[in-house]
Amino acid sequence: MRTLVLILASTSVLLAQKLDPKEIMRRAIAATERSWKTRQNYTYLQRDEERHLDSRGGVKSTNVSVTRTVVVDGLPVDQTVSHNGVPPTSAEKKKNEEALRKAKSPAERAEELRKAKENRAFIDEVPAAFDFKLLAEQQMNGRQAYLLQCTPKPGYHVPGKYGKMFSKVEGKVWVDKQDFGWIRVDAKVTEPISMGFFLARVQPGSHILFEQTRVADGLWMPLRVEVKAEAKVFFIKNYVQEEVITYSDYRPAQPTQVASSAPALGR
Repeated sequence: MRTLVLILASTSVLLAQKLDPKEIMRRAIAATERSWKTRQNYTYLQRDEERHLDSRGGVKSTNVSVTRTVVVDGLPVDQTVSHNGVPPTSAEKKKNEEALRKAKSPAERAEELRKAKENRAFIDEVPAAFDFKLLAEQQMNGRQAYLLQCTPKPGYHVPGKYGKMFSKVEGKVWVDKQDFGWIRVDAKVTEPISMGFFLARVQPGSHILFEQTRVADGLWMPLRVEVKAEAKVFFIKNYVQEEVITYSDYRPAQPTQVASSAPALGR
């Protein structure tokens, strides 16, 4: 019996070490969806800094906003904390109150939940839209991780409003070996991407870095997003924008929590 147990244990270890890259990503996406759903029950701070650069890389302007996401009857609601270091204006306070009011409206709640579901739907297409290659197993932020190369699958067309971007982005993903959370995503744009109804196109070379933190067993939350976008407007004017979004102060929302006033200033 002891020998059988040892054989089964050894087999389990070997299977874990030889996971197919696509299976690693499938498990990572399942873990991501679980974390996204749980995140709706957390409050947190978000600091968004935008920097517009000139042709020589100098900073032309900076815009910094801090918001706290609160939970109203199970629905996340953003509340302005500060803008460029200044507390909310009367107009912003009114907007905060309006957001809270809408969150309590059944019709508004249904629409927000529909939008959230639509925005997350694209993640299910990742396994079919990309080819994955296991490059290494290494440490990332103190965790053992799988390092995967993600390359767009030729000829695959993803449905939905974000699907067209998949074929124009490639990168690397670090996946936690223990519970398959995304530790880090490092992606770059390889072909121009059109933006909405405006005659603007994000140019190749634009870069996105996304990092998450492990809040609890199997629960991963966004930690930092860095974007450096090079774009061309009306096919003539070039501009460069850098954006850094940081997340902090994750706390489980209390069942009796009432978000009726602007929170204290965060970093």
